[in-house]
Amino acid sequence: MNPISLDEIEQARARIAESTLRSPLVHLGVEDAPAAIYLKLENLQPTGSFKARGAGNAIALLSDQERDKGVYTCSAGNMAQALAWHARRNRIPCTVIVPDSAPETKLAAIKRFGATVIQLPWDEFWQVAKTHHYVALEGSVFIHPFADRRMIAANGTIGLEILEDLPNVDSVIIPFGGGGLATGIATAIKGRKKDTRVYACESETAAPLTASFAAGSAQAVKRIPSFVDGIGAENVLSEMWELVQPLLDGSIVVSLREIVSAIGLLFERNRVIAEGAGAASVAAALTGKAGIGRVVCVVSGGNIDLSKLVKILHGEIP
Repeated sequence: MNPISLDEIEQARARIAESTLRSPLVHLGVEDAPAAIYLKLENLQPTGSFKARGAGNAIALLSDQERDKGVYTCSAGNMAQALAWHARRNRIPCTVIVPDSAPETKLAAIKRFGATVIQLPWDEFWQVAKTHHYVALEGSVFIHPFADRRMIAANGTIGLEILEDLPNVDSVIIPFGGGGLATGIATAIKGRKKDTRVYACESETAAPLTASFAAGSAQAVKRIPSFVDGIGAENVLSEMWELVQPLLDGSIVVSLREIVSAIGLLFERNRVIAEGAGAASVAAALTGKAGIGRVVCVVSGGNIDLSKLVKILHGEIP
């Protein structure tokens, strides 16, 4: 895949303007933080995550023939919800492949939006992500949750909005799952303001990007399942490594305990509900590793099981 252009990002912005939210940028209510921390609240999108942008762009670019065939994707939940929501609005048949560990909150939303759900063991699920194909659905159009130009270009619109709302931003921290969000936002940020530092953030339970930076090539790691389901794959796909590596200034790894603390802090200080992946960027900013000055944390989603949220608000790790 060739690098995404700023023109593609601008075109995506016009395409999705009607169906998605221009999410607010607000200050984190913590006085003794190591930096002036801002929250880009993508958890407020119609389906509770940034995936609403990319799915909307992908659906808008389908031909009439492709719409008739129907669409499918593989997703731990957020892309599945977003694609199902946009497909229903456009009366397009939709199927989603999810890992058998997907949270009930996300599964319920997928079904509520009218999509067919196929649950697979993690290894089989990740194989679909790597091959961009599932034999039983080969008559439908596959929309990859992150390794797709349409998805990445729409993700880049978040970067444009950050620069418009905070032109003097010093650092941006982005949760890293497959790399589509980081690639899109970093393309926009570096294309408009090269001196802004852009970091990924990962959970200690699976940090393949950090391993890839250390080795200088796409790496696989041992993945430990956790409540942080929106990030933490077992490897960085080589196609995504080639795109994201030149754009990022590094990856910040945070612990489950730090993520739990960040979720509680967001709820207490800003009344923001974030899922594990969405709060990981805040956890990373609070370590001080993204530097001082003005730091924007992309709160990528808020789709967390209520039972897990209750445990977290009591200081427990689900």
